[in-house]
Amino acid sequence: MEDSQWPRASDWLARTDGEAQLHVVGVPSARASISASRADKAPAALRERLARFSTFDGEGGVDLGAVSVLDHGDWPVADLDPVEMIEVVADLASSMGPAVLKLFVGGDNAITRPLVRAAGPLEDTGVITFDAHHDVRSLDNGPSNGTPIRGLIDDGLPGRNVAQVGIHSFANSADYRAYCDRQGISITTMADIDRTGIATAMSAVLAAMSARRIHVDVDVDVLDRAFAPGCPGARPGGMTIRQLARAVRMAAADQRVVSIDFVEVDPDRDRDGLTLDALATVLLSAVSGFAERASR
Repeated sequence: MEDSQWPRASDWLARTDGEAQLHVVGVPSARASISASRADKAPAALRERLARFSTFDGEGGVDLGAVSVLDHGDWPVADLDPVEMIEVVADLASSMGPAVLKLFVGGDNAITRPLVRAAGPLEDTGVITFDAHHDVRSLDNGPSNGTPIRGLIDDGLPGRNVAQVGIHSFANSADYRAYCDRQGISITTMADIDRTGIATAMSAVLAAMSARRIHVDVDVDVLDRAFAPGCPGARPGGMTIRQLARAVRMAAADQRVVSIDFVEVDPDRDRDGLTLDALATVLLSAVSGFAERASR
C-alpha cells in the first residue's frame, strides 16, 4: 500500500534532476570475475530493492528526499571482454558531466581500475578500498576482479595513495601481502578494526590520506558472509553491515571523495535479498554522508 508520508528510496532515485550534484550510474560488468558471477544484474536489482527502504536516515536525522539526484541508468558494458570494458568505462566516466559525488553500482571489482583512472591524474588521486582482498593478483592472465589495485599501480598510481580497510585472514596470499608492503599500501585489517572500532580506524585512514581527490571502492565481500551470501568472495569474520555503513558514510562526508563504487554482488547467489539489502543500506549511507557534507 502506498503511503505519501513514507517516501521510498526507489522513487527518490527515479527522480532525475539535471542540476543534481549527486550522480548514480549502473556499471553491469561481470565477465572479468574470477568466479562465475552475474554481478551484471546488480544495478537493476538494487533499484528494485530500494523500494523496501525509506529516504529518512533516522539515526543521523537526515532526509535524503532533500538530496537531488541524477540516475544515468546502466552503461552498455555487460557484453564487453575485460580489456575492452576497462577502456570503455574509463571513457564513459571521463565524459560524464560535473558532479560533486558520483556513485557507481557494479558489476564486479574490475570496474574500479577505469573509474579511478577517470577521476583525475593518478599521482594526485587516493583510493580507499573496503575489501576482504588486496586485489593485487598478477596481470599475467589479463585483468580481472582480482587485479584492479595492481593494475592501477602499473598505470602509475603511487602505492602510498592506497588504503585498504577490512582485510581478512585466509583471503590473500603472503606473496600478495609482500607486494602491498613493497608498494607502501596502507592496510587496516579486521583485527585492527576489532581493536579500535570502525570510527577510529576510519578517521585514521582519512587523516593519513594526503591525496587531493579520493575514490572509494566498496567491495561488498568485505562483509561477513552471514550478511553477504550473494558475494562469491565473502568469508566468515568480516564486517557487520553497521560497521561498513558507518565507514562509508564517513568517507562520503569527506570533501575529497569524488566517487564511490559498490561491487561484487551477484543477485543470483543471494538469499532472501540479504546482500541486496546490505548493498542498499551502504549506498544510502553514502548519500547520507554526502548530505552531511553539503550541509556544512
